[in-house]
Amino acid sequence: MTDDLHFSPSVDEITCACQAGLDPQVIEGLELYNTRRFFECHEVLENVWRAEKSPIRELYRGILQVAVGYYHIQRGNYIGARKMFKRCRRWLDPFPDICQGINLAGLRCDFEAVEDAIVRLGPSRIAFFDTTLFKPIEYILPENPDETP
Repeated sequence: MTDDLHFSPSVDEITCACQAGLDPQVIEGLELYNTRRFFECHEVLENVWRAEKSPIRELYRGILQVAVGYYHIQRGNYIGARKMFKRCRRWLDPFPDICQGINLAGLRCDFEAVEDAIVRLGPSRIAFFDTTLFKPIEYILPENPDETP
């Protein structure tokens, strides 16, 4: 995965992309994230990110990088986690607090709390990280008008 330093969609592009419903593969990735299967989440969302051509792809990149950061914490890799948290901000910051039904405000708050906790622990004590700080991503499933009650 490469970093695209030229990510600068317009507000209109972002607004339009955020109004779309969630792709089933994104839902799968979010469910993997929410069950703390961060590596698998990364794999699924990276596939979606690579296939997507609209600005929303960077939202997926940001979420998958949070997942990779958490995976690094699970494996005791302090430097890798810090690197991912630094990167994910670049991709998540342009998006509003709610996008495609995903609560990005909550995600930002949660990963910042995780980052603060590992910084306090430092590299030599990352094994003592409190995994209850890994919070699920809240999202709303798209409505399916074809579904019968």
